[in-house]
Amino acid sequence: MPNTLSVLQNTDCCTPICSPVVGDAISVDEAVEVAARFKALGDPTRVRLLSMVAAHENGESCVCDLTEPVGLSQGTVSHHLKVLVDAGLLTRSRRGTWSFYALVPGALDSLAAVLTTPAPA
Repeated sequence: MPNTLSVLQNTDCCTPICSPVVGDAISVDEAVEVAARFKALGDPTRVRLLSMVAAHENGESCVCDLTEPVGLSQGTVSHHLKVLVDAGLLTRSRRGTWSFYALVPGALDSLAAVLTTPAPA
């Protein structure tokens, strides 16, 4: 028996049951990038840290301001912040011995755009 695939027909009309892809799906590279960002946000501490950085005046926070609210050591908080920086969600700048973190402009908006449902055609 040959290995073939036939398209099932809807008995009510003559169109195939499966609908074709008509919108733009993201590429493999984009999917890898988006998945890495969502993976970084898969930890509740990192979500809180991102939220706290965004809530600080000027959208920027020193690591020293973030340790007490999350109840973790400076080293652990720095590790979580590094994951967020590596995922492209935060930037880091050094001022003396302190590191300051800020949201990457548009990073959260681009994640939200992936999650939006396209309008029906």
